[in-house]
Amino acid sequence: MSGETARLVLEDGTVFRGRSFGARVDPSAAGGGGAGEVVFNTALTGYEEVLTDPSYRGQIVAMTAPQIGNTGWNAEDHESSKLHLSGFVVRERSRVVSNWRAERSLDDALVEAGVAAIEGVDTRLLTRLLRDQGAMRGLISTDVRASDAALVDLVRKTPTLDGRDLVREVSCDRAFTFAEPSWHHAEDKPGVVPARFNVVAYDFGVKRNILRRLVDVGCRVTVVPATTPGKEALTTKFSDGRTADGVFLSNGPGDPAAVGYAIDACREVLAAKVPLFGICLGHQILGLALGGTTYKLKFGHHGANQPVLDLSTRKVEVTSQNHGFAVDVGSLRGKAELSHVNLQDGTVEGMRATGVPAFSVQYHPEAAPGPHDAGYLFDRFVALMTDTPRGR
Repeated sequence: MSGETARLVLEDGTVFRGRSFGARVDPSAAGGGGAGEVVFNTALTGYEEVLTDPSYRGQIVAMTAPQIGNTGWNAEDHESSKLHLSGFVVRERSRVVSNWRAERSLDDALVEAGVAAIEGVDTRLLTRLLRDQGAMRGLISTDVRASDAALVDLVRKTPTLDGRDLVREVSCDRAFTFAEPSWHHAEDKPGVVPARFNVVAYDFGVKRNILRRLVDVGCRVTVVPATTPGKEALTTKFSDGRTADGVFLSNGPGDPAAVGYAIDACREVLAAKVPLFGICLGHQILGLALGGTTYKLKFGHHGANQPVLDLSTRKVEVTSQNHGFAVDVGSLRGKAELSHVNLQDGTVEGMRATGVPAFSVQYHPEAAPGPHDAGYLFDRFVALMTDTPRGR
């Protein structure tokens, strides 16, 4: 299907014309496909991690970097076992794969995954449009018979992300253990940190590199489905015969306010005063469990170059981010303390709960892709578990 004429259609009536690659998906057919909320990602590298991030469920991702596909497709770099996004938009697709680790091309991977993509789009114009008007619903179509007006009408009938529970669509079905450390070149490989802490990780759409980073700092990790009650998570038995020393809340897609079962589970963990660490959607769920509120950002934060200030050290971190909702800082007055703030728009990037051993960040300290400035947060989680012993 590569090379066919394709259109990216937005709900405001804007139509971008380009060339199709990846899978051919008909949004008007039974089961749909190729339609979702259109967002832009400012990362210069790491498109493989972006494409395999479950947090993009229900979204079409436009990359602002001008050429995508140079490094091909390599399973070692993937953040999950499949692609969850609805579509992919680039300025130019590289026809040449230039990496010794590549197993195949980006085009082949998209075809196999059934994900529609379009190239030849003016992504600078698209990005400015989304920044000015906000994230919009859109679709990618290769149907030459459909008029622009008909496709716009179809877009406007697709659901928004507000109020949608997408976590159930990406979470694991059953609990499993994870013991894989981060990948390193042989000459740079650090020594193995002995496992000292038992951590239950909630899978709301967890990225593999988060789990690897937990292993790196000495955690035995058991991943549980998103719908697992908090009391059940806290009684999970590990290989050493003990229960959890800490609970981790992962990243994930959709509206946090729609994931009521996760909010309830978080409240049960807080009531037990077990150390808790949340990232991205996990951060938002913690905010809601504490009695706060969340709201939808105009166009979200998606990229690997977002500046964040750590208020405890006054150091600025360049961070990797992927979220469309945020916690309302005013709603947490007296319930949590602000720990990190976004230097571009002042939104909440981190908090510490009051009276319970829990903290969270809105961004991705595990990077993948992105800088490693915030990797210390995994050490903070270990320190929190060290200071809150549970029968060791």
